[in-house]
Amino acid sequence: MLPLVETGEELEDVVRDEALLRPAVMDLCERLGITAKPLIRFVEGSLPVYSVGAAHVVKLFPAFEKLDALREERVLTHVYGRLPVPTPQLYSAGAYKNGWHFVLMSRLPGESLAEAWPRIPAADQDRIVTEAGEALAALHALDPAPLRNCVGPSQWGLFVDAQRVNAVEQQREVGLGQEWLEQIPWFLSSVPLAPPPRRVLLHTEFMRQHLTVDPDGWRLTGLFDFEPALIGDPAYDFVGVALFIACGRPRLLKRFYEAYGRAPFDPHTLMAYTLLHVYSNLPWYLHTMPDPPRPTLDALAETWFATE
Repeated sequence: MLPLVETGEELEDVVRDEALLRPAVMDLCERLGITAKPLIRFVEGSLPVYSVGAAHVVKLFPAFEKLDALREERVLTHVYGRLPVPTPQLYSAGAYKNGWHFVLMSRLPGESLAEAWPRIPAADQDRIVTEAGEALAALHALDPAPLRNCVGPSQWGLFVDAQRVNAVEQQREVGLGQEWLEQIPWFLSSVPLAPPPRRVLLHTEFMRQHLTVDPDGWRLTGLFDFEPALIGDPAYDFVGVALFIACGRPRLLKRFYEAYGRAPFDPHTLMAYTLLHVYSNLPWYLHTMPDPPRPTLDALAETWFATE
């Protein structure tokens, strides 16, 4: 069965080993009293996730991510039935074997919005962006207080400061070129990130990859993956919105803001949070997003996060 996993490197080895994972998931399903047929692996993401039949999804967490499992469990319970878009219903959660934990939840209907997007007519794309903006606004409107014992950070300013200290090294590790690395300290020092007037529950990866859609009518059918949730500045969630929902299209980003119900954030604020994001990967964004007119972070801010 599954070995004790205590590091990211060990997790990568296990995630690649389907011959090890599948029997363990089948054993877990038997313990939970659900039929593991068909058992289909979701290939995206860093954690093992399987659809179990037509109604269930099981997600596995190694020992060193036990708190992430608790966070997903608590956030799923907190948001279920309270957003205009469905979220998974929590069925069960807890310890498995050798430090592994699991979350068993309902499977959302529909297909990945990221995969479906190229087939969706333009008018339906616009409506979906509006629905997504309304969903994020509803998430941010929820009171995060009941989650503060399991969803951090306790002090947003300290979190931002820690991310700032590590920003250059984080981008160096993912292969960002020196001409960009040299700009990061100056750019971050030039952008004031004032404490938010109100801290909100953040999805942190609000993107097409975490939304589902019904191809019969092209309506949003779900929002999932709450394991990386934080409580903090609403602007932080707009990094994913701009990069992975609007994808550099100002008109779509403007439409999202209108549905959300607020004026656009300063593009430089969103560029700063892009560099400070826990999962930031600027080389990836440079490959997938529109090219800036100049190779500067200022130009990236205006190209990726402007609404006109």
